[in-house]
Amino acid sequence: MILDNLSIINFKNIAEIQISLSQGINCFVGDNGAGKTNILDAVHYLAAARSMHTLTDSQCIRHGEESFLVDGKFRRDDERKEQVVCADAKRGGKTLKRNGKEYERLSEHVGIIPTVVVSPADSVLISDAAEERRRFLNAFLSTIDRGYLAALIRYNQVLTERNKLLKMHPDELMLSIYDEQLIEQGELIFARRKALVERIEPLVADYYRLLSEDREQVEIRYRSELEERSFREVLQGARQKDFANEFTTSGIHRDDLVLKIGGYPLRKYGSQGQQKSFLVALKLAQYTILGEERGERPILLLDDLFDKLDARRVEQLIRLVSGEKFGQILITDCNPTRLKRILEAAQSDYKLYTVTEGEALEASTNHD
Repeated sequence: MILDNLSIINFKNIAEIQISLSQGINCFVGDNGAGKTNILDAVHYLAAARSMHTLTDSQCIRHGEESFLVDGKFRRDDERKEQVVCADAKRGGKTLKRNGKEYERLSEHVGIIPTVVVSPADSVLISDAAEERRRFLNAFLSTIDRGYLAALIRYNQVLTERNKLLKMHPDELMLSIYDEQLIEQGELIFARRKALVERIEPLVADYYRLLSEDREQVEIRYRSELEERSFREVLQGARQKDFANEFTTSGIHRDDLVLKIGGYPLRKYGSQGQQKSFLVALKLAQYTILGEERGERPILLLDDLFDKLDARRVEQLIRLVSGEKFGQILITDCNPTRLKRILEAAQSDYKLYTVTEGEALEASTNHD
C-alpha cells in the first residue's frame, strides 16, 4: 500500500498542506511542536478514522476553525487506486468516504488501509495496566478478523448487561442466561488471541535479535484463566465473588500479555532502550502478520524515531525496514543531520521534508 498524495486542511496546527510522497522512506524533520507528528496522525485518521493519540475528533480541529479534512490518494501493491477522505465538523460530526462513497458504519473501514504505528505512546504497553495490552490485541485482531471484532463487540455488550444485573442481586438462573452468551463469545476470543500471540512470539524474538545484534533474548506470552479451565468453570468458580463485588471478576476481559527479557519481567528489568526495542520488534511483528493477512505491505509510521533508541539501534532499524519486505515508511525526527547520516549509511532511498509551523517543504531527495 502506497500513499501517493496527502492533503490536510485545518488539522491540529496545520492550516493547509499538500504532499507528494515517495513510495520508499519519507522523513519529516523539524522542531518540537512544528507539526511533524500531526502529519502522521492525519495518515492514521485515513486508516482508522481516529487519532493515534487520546484526542477526540473535535480536539483535532485547528483552533478558530469549524472543521478539518484529510484526503489521501493511495495505490495498492497491485496498482489499484483508492481515495479516502475523512472530515469532522463541530456541528455536523465525522464523515468517512472511500472512493466517493460514505460509510454507514466506521467499523466497515477497519483494515482497508493497512497501517502500523510505532510511537513514544507505545510505552503504555509495558508500563500501564493489562487493559492497554488487551487493547493492542483487540485492535490488531480486529484489523485482520471481522469475526473477532463482531465477537468482541457482542462480548462487551453482554458483559455490561451482566454487570448491571449483578447490582440487582439476581438469582442463579437469570445469571446463567448471560453466562451462556459470555461463554460463546469469550471462548472464540480466547482462541483467536492465543493463536495470534503464538504467531507473534517467534517474530518478536527474531526482530529483537536483529535490533539488539543478538545481545538479549525476549519473549511474549498470553496469560488467561481459560488456559487452565473452561470458561464455564471460570464463571462458576467466581460466582460468589461476583455477587459480593457486584461485577464480573473473571473472564477474558481480565487476560494479559506477559513480556520478558532474559527470563525476567521486561517492565522491571529492561532498560528504556531495551523496552523501546521490544516495542519496535512487536510492531514489526504486527507489520509482518498484517501484510500476510491483507496480501500487501502496510504503511509504516515511525514517530519520534530516536525516542529512547541509540543511534546504533536506529541504524539497525533503518537497514531492516529498507528491505523489500517493507513498503512505504513515514518517519519523524527533530535532527535532520543525524537522520540523513543514518539513512545514507544504510544506503536507503528517501525524501526529506522540513516541517515548520504546520508547513512542510521538501528539503532533499536521495535515490541510489
